[in-house]
Amino acid sequence: MRKLPIGIQSFEKLISSNFVYVDKTEYVYRLASEESTYFLSRPRRFGKSLFLSTLKAYFEGKRELFAGLKIMELTRDNPEAWQAYPVFYFDFTGEDYSKEEALESLLDEHLRRWEELHALDHDSMSLGERFRALLLAANRQSGLRSVVLVDEYDKPLLEVMNNPQLLERNKATFKGFFSTLKGFDQYIQFTFITGVTKFTRVSPFSDLNNLNDISLEKKYADICGITKKELLSYFQPEIVELAAEQSLTIDQCIKELQECYDGYHFHPSTGGVYNPFSLLKAFYAKELGSYWFATGTPTFLINKMKFSQFDVRQLTNGTLGATEAVLENYRGEDSDPIPLLYQAGYLTLAGYDRRRNLYRLIIPNREVEYGLLECLLPSYVPNPYNNKDLDIYILSDYIDAGDLDGIKNVITALFAGIPYTNNDAPFEHYFQTVIYLVFKLLGRYIQCEMYTATGRIDCTLATNDYIYLFEFKRDSTAKAALEQIEAKQYALPFAADKRKLYKIGVAFDSETRLVSDWSVGEQNKPTP
Repeated sequence: MRKLPIGIQSFEKLISSNFVYVDKTEYVYRLASEESTYFLSRPRRFGKSLFLSTLKAYFEGKRELFAGLKIMELTRDNPEAWQAYPVFYFDFTGEDYSKEEALESLLDEHLRRWEELHALDHDSMSLGERFRALLLAANRQSGLRSVVLVDEYDKPLLEVMNNPQLLERNKATFKGFFSTLKGFDQYIQFTFITGVTKFTRVSPFSDLNNLNDISLEKKYADICGITKKELLSYFQPEIVELAAEQSLTIDQCIKELQECYDGYHFHPSTGGVYNPFSLLKAFYAKELGSYWFATGTPTFLINKMKFSQFDVRQLTNGTLGATEAVLENYRGEDSDPIPLLYQAGYLTLAGYDRRRNLYRLIIPNREVEYGLLECLLPSYVPNPYNNKDLDIYILSDYIDAGDLDGIKNVITALFAGIPYTNNDAPFEHYFQTVIYLVFKLLGRYIQCEMYTATGRIDCTLATNDYIYLFEFKRDSTAKAALEQIEAKQYALPFAADKRKLYKIGVAFDSETRLVSDWSVGEQNKPTP
């Protein structure tokens, strides 16, 4: 069995221990040759740390690790390319930043280790002053400028989003520390910073006017993640084994992998890339599971989506859009969750309207879609699973069977079980969101507010045997809802459909926030 690098973030360990390595060294050489200051945003578990570790090995001159890789071909006639530089590598990935002074302690730990190497005394100096002293000492001792690598700079910020006091403290710490990168530019050869989000008002971004953000650059779209070409080139044995275990043909297996883990686009005109963590886990376990999502979803992101009254139906109906400025920048106090959803990997690019400078956004794949919706539902409905009164999986049986009483009882119970204080949004929006989440998680085709020639249907649900047309009314009657279905001829687009169609009027009371009335109209259509 080949060794798959699941969770391996050290390039040196990966190569030395003969793990499978997808060669990204062409990007290392391209970036290093430009001697600039870079920032790269990619979702968590997407290979940022491994790429940064590869940069570290390259700038330390560890040529032996790169035998047989693309960079050896690129540097064949350039021996100076393997110059070893002083490297300062800041790793923010492994700390609990909810503790007081955790960020300062981690920076102090990094600096102490380097100060010992350079025989420096750090007494009575600030963190920023100590870093500047190290850059000067490294230059004196080597005659070279230093390389600065920063991994997951935003983790100390994202982890304390719900603690405003600690968040501001960490921002101030960063400002005092990373302002060094600008003031001591003459002592720095190369800088590369990674993170999930780009906080525009946080150092280093607020201090570095020469920072080159390559997150949406076409030529770096594949710098992290695995392309289809790389999948087929590097993982043929794993594809064969997974296909056999799942009783699939090779083509079927590749299609399933694509639907589950592909679809991330970091430029609108490039092909998609696969989530490397989920892909490797699927090969290891020989199961098509939801691996990336199981590693955790920020609670503050789910809360932001709920309390900003974000229309979750936009996640899957193709109507979300944002400018480049919105996607690239995130101000922590923003109520708009779209830039964070994109940067964190829950949305990806689906196209670009050049005239309006507008990117179209969608959920990248099946793993993310169902994982995100499953995380959202409990924030609207307490205990939506394994509850004998409102289990949404029982609802699936009722829908398949055309059991209207069962459907009514589960939906009524869904809202009866919601504490009044759980909802600060308008109840009509809240009601439709819960209905959408429930049916979407059942794996059904659902289209909310579907436009027709005469209006728009609140909710359409289709199975193999039935079509359900829902119209919702607030502080009115179910009869009024049915009358609107008839008056607007919402059933007309389904006139040639052989399935049994039900028109369902649902009324809810905005005061009690409960389903108050329910009425069904049936239409049996002749076979065309």
